[in-house]
Amino acid sequence: MKEVQINGVRVRPGQSVNIELPIAKLPTHTLIDLPIFIRSSKNEGPVILISGGVHGDEINGVVTAKKILEELDHGLELLRGTLIIIPLVNIYGFLSNSRTFPDGRDLNRSFPGNKKGSLASRIAFILSQEIIPQIDFGIDFHTGGRMLSNQPQIRVDFKDKMGLELANAFGTHFIVNSKHIEKSFRKTAFNARKHLLVYEGGESMRLDSYAIEEGISGTKRLLNHLGMIGIAPDSKNTVTLSQSDWVRAKASGIFYSSVKLGDYVRKGEIMARISDPYGQVVVPVKSGTNGYVIGLNNNPVINVGDALIHLGKE
Repeated sequence: MKEVQINGVRVRPGQSVNIELPIAKLPTHTLIDLPIFIRSSKNEGPVILISGGVHGDEINGVVTAKKILEELDHGLELLRGTLIIIPLVNIYGFLSNSRTFPDGRDLNRSFPGNKKGSLASRIAFILSQEIIPQIDFGIDFHTGGRMLSNQPQIRVDFKDKMGLELANAFGTHFIVNSKHIEKSFRKTAFNARKHLLVYEGGESMRLDSYAIEEGISGTKRLLNHLGMIGIAPDSKNTVTLSQSDWVRAKASGIFYSSVKLGDYVRKGEIMARISDPYGQVVVPVKSGTNGYVIGLNNNPVINVGDALIHLGKE
């Protein structure tokens, strides 16, 4: 049976082990550790990573991973395999309510990293060396950006047939075709022949109970599919989207959306309006295609060119 080993700590079948992996120090010389929680069954099976907070302001993912860990520690039985749970990857961003590291670098564009590089690159190197070699599959939890909400969705490159199978097993509202991005966590895992799903739900710096619960439910469906747990919630009516694009503002002003996340719209349908602050000018925002609303800007004051509505096409 495969034995997990992280930072020299061996985790044997049936063990529950918490590891604090030293990563760096704050300018105050306060040591920063990366907490890693490993829960292993006595029976052989896959090794699955559950991670959140790669972007430090995406709190929904942190809470989703935390709640899965709590369920494992309070009655959810792991029948086979091993779970590696890292609820908060980017501790620096979390402390500063920021997506990035103190130097502005994005951890998810810093892989596979360098042990002598920037702070983000050093964390990426640790994940590339200590975590990716241990796993078979993974789920990395994300949200939309500031004032941008995402309907629960799994993003996977449709060329990755195993990843697509796992996405279908996750069974949330949408599966979105998303090519691997260079220097990302997902692309680095794929290069190592590991399959990492990206879950998107809600927006940054705002807890979304539905997105969190759907992330938990999807994870249970996936673990059940892999034979790792015995029961799971029913799947949603999953829609597979081969292409997605943002509709952008053609004028600046006050944004009034008339669609909601998950809505289906038809080509030519008015989805929103943009007005000036004085009611003298109103610009309609029309859909250029049939599709589903999978992302939505919640900011009422927008500038020309801003992303407004994310549409996915079957």
